[in-house]
Amino acid sequence: MAQATELAGRTYPQKVKLAGGREATLRLMTRDDRDALLALARSLPQDDLLFLRMDITDPSVVDQWLSRIGSLRTITVLAEIDGRLAGYASVHHNEVLWTRHVGEIRMIIDPKFRRLHLGHRLANEVFAIAKGLGLLKITAQMTPDQAGARATFERLGFQPEALLADYVVDRKGQTRDLLIMSYDIAGFHDTAEA
Repeated sequence: MAQATELAGRTYPQKVKLAGGREATLRLMTRDDRDALLALARSLPQDDLLFLRMDITDPSVVDQWLSRIGSLRTITVLAEIDGRLAGYASVHHNEVLWTRHVGEIRMIIDPKFRRLHLGHRLANEVFAIAKGLGLLKITAQMTPDQAGARATFERLGFQPEALLADYVVDRKGQTRDLLIMSYDIAGFHDTAEA
């Protein structure tokens, strides 16, 4: 096993049990993961690629992503099963003053591993990282027809917060609605009265 790394109260790599008795190794992404990330992205069905916020089939985009590893503004946890990259989840946040307390979770799972509850394990892992970083609100964005993604976040306690009509354009040029789900950590709410 690789040398242990700690981040936001979590230790990596770590072994986790999945459905069906399978086991995955969760670890932090490194610059050495470039080729595995590209291979995962290029193996995804076209329908999955429609919803990516960035084109991770493009080597220059993956290089940009990897260049931000040390900033801790994007933290990515990879899942490996039988030595193969099975998926990832990231938490993204920035230093903009009025949203510095908000993080966003993004996730991709190889279709071959989707029935193992790997998405739930990865989402839970980056959710724990977000909490460890002191973020107060976590969001996830998807189109309403991504039923599996929505179910994963609902199991974590996320609630629908907004539905924006015709807000995103897929790779085919079609507009789609965007569902924003959120989770307020420790009941953080704006209590301003009208």
